[in-house]
Amino acid sequence: MEAKPCSASLAIKTTHVLPPDTNPYNTLFGGKLMAHLDDIAGIAAVKHANNPVVTASTDSVDFLAPVRVGQYISIEAFVTWTHQTSMEVFIRAITEDIKTGKRKACTTAFMTFVAIDENGKPISVPPVYPETDDEKMLHESAPLRANRREERRLNSKKLAETFGTTYRTEK
Repeated sequence: MEAKPCSASLAIKTTHVLPPDTNPYNTLFGGKLMAHLDDIAGIAAVKHANNPVVTASTDSVDFLAPVRVGQYISIEAFVTWTHQTSMEVFIRAITEDIKTGKRKACTTAFMTFVAIDENGKPISVPPVYPETDDEKMLHESAPLRANRREERRLNSKKLAETFGTTYRTEK
């Protein structure tokens, strides 16, 4: 499988923040923003894998600044690192004030996707390689994030086993 540059998976989505997408403070609902992040990151992963993908995890979503009604929000995503069947995707969201043109980074996130075949089984993905300094920095630090993801996943499994499927009311 031939390696691809990070830039080959770049996906960008720009949308206008409208009142139905906002909370009583006239800022974008966090869940709405997370849906945008998952959508564009998934597109980046599909572009890299040339196959359908499923979301495996969200490492972090850091809301750095509010996104206000009437602003534009541009969300950029690209594959930073790959494993056998999985891809790490870096996402950043940038707000833009329509009147002033002022731009501000409002969100960063890392998500992991797994490529699947027509039967929903994981399949191999091509390696990815960085070209820019920023891509190199993200690529080099990806194994550490992958290890943290695996630790977190094991802890999540333990919690799921401990708490089971029913709510306990005893003390």
